[in-house]
Amino acid sequence: MYRSGAVMAWNVFRFCTALRGLGSIMILLVMGVVGVTYYAIVLTNYGPSLASSGGLLDAFIAFLVLVIFHCLLVMLLWCYFSVVFTDPGSVPPNWRPELDEERGEADPLTASEFGASPADSGNPRIRFCRKCNQLKPPRCHHCSVCGRCVLKMDHHCVWVVNCVGALNYKYFLLFLFYTFLETTVVTLSLLPQFIAFFSDGEIPGTPGTLATTFLAFVLNLAFALSVLGFLIMHISLVAGNTTTIEAYEKKTSPKWRYDLGRKRNFEQIKFLKILPPQTWTA
Repeated sequence: MYRSGAVMAWNVFRFCTALRGLGSIMILLVMGVVGVTYYAIVLTNYGPSLASSGGLLDAFIAFLVLVIFHCLLVMLLWCYFSVVFTDPGSVPPNWRPELDEERGEADPLTASEFGASPADSGNPRIRFCRKCNQLKPPRCHHCSVCGRCVLKMDHHCVWVVNCVGALNYKYFLLFLFYTFLETTVVTLSLLPQFIAFFSDGEIPGTPGTLATTFLAFVLNLAFALSVLGFLIMHISLVAGNTTTIEAYEKKTSPKWRYDLGRKRNFEQIKFLKILPPQTWTA
C-alpha cells in the first residue's frame, strides 16, 4: 500500500513537471496563432485592399477592419502578458489571522468550517499547508505545478504558464473577453475568403497565402467558440463570487458565504488589485 502511494506521488510529480514544460510551448503556440492571423488579415487580405486603387467602399471597409483588429490585438496581448507576469497572490510571510476578515466583523475565528488545523488546534477554522509548512488563509489553495499556495486560486492555466488567482484574475477575465472579440472579428473578416474557397470562381493569391487564410479562419473560429464557453462560465462564477475550484468543492447551500451580490462581486474583481492584503481572501 505504501509502495502504491509512493508511485502515485512520483507520477503526480512527473505530471506537474510536464505541465511546467508544456506552458512554454503553449506561449509559443499562442504567438504562432497570432502571427498566422496577423499575416492573413494585414499582409494577405486587408492590407493590400487598403493600398490598392479599388473602390472607396472597399478601402473604407479594409481600414475599419484593420483599426478594429489592431486595437483588439493590443488589448488581447496586454491582458495575456499581464496574466503571465502578474503574481496571482502569495501568502504573506508569517501570516496569522486575528479576526474574521471575510465577514468584516470583529469576532474571533472560532467557527469550524474548514476542518481542524494541526498547527493551531485551538482555532479549528484555520487551515495548514503541509507542503508549504505554513497557515493558509480561507479560499487559498496549494498549486502543485507552481509549488506554492495561491490566494483565491481559481486554477492553474497552462496557456499562461501561471496560476489564476486573486491578483491576476481580472486580467484573465479580460483576456477571455478580448480573445473572443478578436477571434470573432477575424472569423467574420475572413468568412468571404473562406466561402470563396468552395466557389467555382478564380481566387486571387498564391497557394501559400490561400492556405494561410484558410488556416487562420479555422483556428480563429475554433478559438471563438471555445473561448465563448469559458467566458460564459467565468462570468457566472464572478457573479456568484466563486472560483472554479470552489464550484467543484463547495457543498450545496442556500447561500454561499462569499456572495456579496452581483454588483459588489464584479466590483471586487475590478478593484482587487488595489485592496489591502487582509481583504484578498474575502
